[in-house]
Amino acid sequence: MAATDISALIDFYVREKDLTRDRVLQALEASFLTAYSKMVDGADRIRHIRAVIDPQKNSVKIKARMEVVADEDFSDAFNEVKFSVAEAMAARKGKSVEIGQMITMNITPKDFGRIAVQTARQTMQQRIRKAEQEMLADAFKDRVGELVTGTVRRYDKGDVIVEVDKFEGIVPLRQRIPGEDYAPGDQMRFYVVEVRDGARGHELILSRSHPNLVRRLFENEVTEIYEHTVEIVNIVREAGYRTKMVVTSEDPNVDPIGACVGMRGARVKNVVNELNREKVDILEYSEDKAAMVQESLAPIDPIKIDVDKEERVVTVYVADDKAAAKAKGRRGQNVRLTARLISAPNDRWDVRVEPYDKMTRTKSYASEGANELVNVLEVTPELAADMIAAGFTTVQGIASYVQPEDLVDALGISEDQAFAIVDKAKNA
Repeated sequence: MAATDISALIDFYVREKDLTRDRVLQALEASFLTAYSKMVDGADRIRHIRAVIDPQKNSVKIKARMEVVADEDFSDAFNEVKFSVAEAMAARKGKSVEIGQMITMNITPKDFGRIAVQTARQTMQQRIRKAEQEMLADAFKDRVGELVTGTVRRYDKGDVIVEVDKFEGIVPLRQRIPGEDYAPGDQMRFYVVEVRDGARGHELILSRSHPNLVRRLFENEVTEIYEHTVEIVNIVREAGYRTKMVVTSEDPNVDPIGACVGMRGARVKNVVNELNREKVDILEYSEDKAAMVQESLAPIDPIKIDVDKEERVVTVYVADDKAAAKAKGRRGQNVRLTARLISAPNDRWDVRVEPYDKMTRTKSYASEGANELVNVLEVTPELAADMIAAGFTTVQGIASYVQPEDLVDALGISEDQAFAIVDKAKNA
């Protein structure tokens, strides 16, 4: 190896890769051992072998701890992993040795530096890459869930490669915002998803589409969120199109929505700009599902909202098909996000939007009328439905215009039951 090769190589990797000298030396030692194993048959059977690099002298030696055996027992230093007494004494310049003694021997082949340099250079990149990955894992293992700023460098097999604090992170396709441009040199903020063991070793996975990216951006912008005066209850997102965020505050003097929006909308605008104009809806938390749905679908003004707790369905009735389409949003996106917003991991809800046409209105009125008859006249739901179908729709109408015999004839009930119904109507 040329006199300056070792020093120059160490300085290059320390400077360009931001590695410590110890890590670079470890990688170099491993590379020279690889080169040695390719040059010497049986080298892989030698125990306690190591490469000794002296950067000041620009030298490298291969050394091993070997056992001293009797001259007559010695056959092959590399296959037996032993040295004869004569070989050991020669190596130690005549100093006495004992059979069975373990000594360190210099087993560097002639012209090793010149021959090994090419192999060492080929394996060095791999060793340095491994050292970088170990440093990456150490640097980011405790930063999962954080917001970081990175610079886009290039595309690699469909992934965007981003430089973060001199390390390379990966933004896979599913972690990118649809339609967003990632040009080399662009600076962006990313959410740290994980440090995983991938096909290329340790990989730093970054995201622009994760809902928690929005959470971290608001934490940076809104002092009240950072200080926990305002809490983010839930965030749902279809990256690139729309985010819905639910907030609340236990402090009656704090407006959680106003805190997130900021003076003249400055705070929310900063977040929206970071997300390339993605729409962000901010809602105040309520335990009332109907109220949450109505707020989420605003500015649509629903005529009626039904909450079916058994089926876990909220049905929103609006004026017409046009209003229904507007409430549902682009390809049903608004309704999908609203459903996710009011759901929990083990409590999934559905949201439906329907036009409030004449048939729907009639069914609704019939249902409301039947409920009135059941509650006031104390009849069964089935009899109430028959009464509605026969035209006996209201308690007031029955009290004013209906005779017991009318009920007997129309419904086939007993006279006693008919008289009881009319009396309860008149006394209501």
